[in-house]
Amino acid sequence: MNIYADYAATTPMSDTAINAMTNIMKEIYGNPSSLHSIGQRAAEYLLQARIDVAEAIGADFKEIYFTSGGSEADNQALVSAAYFGRLKGKTHLISTTIEHHAILHTLNKLEKEGFDVTLVEVGSDGIVDPKKIEEAITDKTALVTVMFANNEIGTLQPIKEIGAICKEKGVPFHTDAVQAVGHVPINVKELNVDMLSLSSHKFNGPKGIGVLYANKKVPLTNVIEGGAQERGKRAGTENLAAIVGMAAALKEAVSNIEENASKTIERRRQIIEGLSKIEHSALNGDPGKRLPGNVNFCFEGIEGESLLLLLDSKGIAASSGSACTSGSLDPSHVLLAIGRPHEVAHGSLRLTFNEELTAEEADYLIQSTKEVVEYLRSISPVWDELQKGELKYVI
Repeated sequence: MNIYADYAATTPMSDTAINAMTNIMKEIYGNPSSLHSIGQRAAEYLLQARIDVAEAIGADFKEIYFTSGGSEADNQALVSAAYFGRLKGKTHLISTTIEHHAILHTLNKLEKEGFDVTLVEVGSDGIVDPKKIEEAITDKTALVTVMFANNEIGTLQPIKEIGAICKEKGVPFHTDAVQAVGHVPINVKELNVDMLSLSSHKFNGPKGIGVLYANKKVPLTNVIEGGAQERGKRAGTENLAAIVGMAAALKEAVSNIEENASKTIERRRQIIEGLSKIEHSALNGDPGKRLPGNVNFCFEGIEGESLLLLLDSKGIAASSGSACTSGSLDPSHVLLAIGRPHEVAHGSLRLTFNEELTAEEADYLIQSTKEVVEYLRSISPVWDELQKGELKYVI
């Protein structure tokens, strides 16, 4: 049996997205900036895609800016808020300890440029307390950025509450919603979100295309100079096929979001229940306030890399954390942030899936993981020392 359980890293393209892109690549080859009829035909498709994306998140189409993906959108949002904030004497930025590196590394860059950064800690459940965000805000705060859903442990943050606090304080609020869009309902107006990042390949669209939503009150810096595309905020001829494919995938995902979530949550419950029976294992993150298709566990006495390789030999594609850091030997900063010690954080497993995962496949995931964990522990000197009482169990 072959199972792809790494949807948080990327998703396979849907037929809907592929068909939409194929039509564009074959028939709509004009440049949307050209004034002739062929170019204007392309411009019509570009506008419709912008409208479709906007409607999916409750925005106005004039607030949608196409980017190369979530990382670029995150960078533009943070740099824009920081630079325009500095013009008003605001040089303080707030985020959390569990953000994606697209956020954390950009904050590091801004810190080197003289900005002050506060990273608010999350609880052991992987969720930040809105009161801590409120307490961190000062009259110098230029931006609060909190991810919608964590890419490793899947926890959903109290975005609406944080948005209300930021609105009351007059502080711009950005959320990295790359993992959430297309999987949980989102309305930027109801959530009081000023900027939002999303990426197409997380909801069955093509790679290399994403969106930055920025409400009309938010000024943006130019990421790329050289043309008037994206209302002058990102030069370069638009990748129309990818944009249309993304819009088609998102429209499809949003139209089935409740039904898909319900099916996926049932499989999530099944897998959590099954893996919890493995001794000295622990679920990472809140069991309920998490993405429908995310299960993240730590298993004491093993290494995550060996776990992944052996699962792969059984036909299971999984992950130990973020795809952006999977080549690193360092333990997950997210797991460390929720209180997992280094030796336990190394033995993590992330299973991410969608509504197509069957009960039979979920059982295979559970059984295969049990077998691999048992084998790895049987050859682990650390597990032997734990069994003998020479070391103390952590979980």
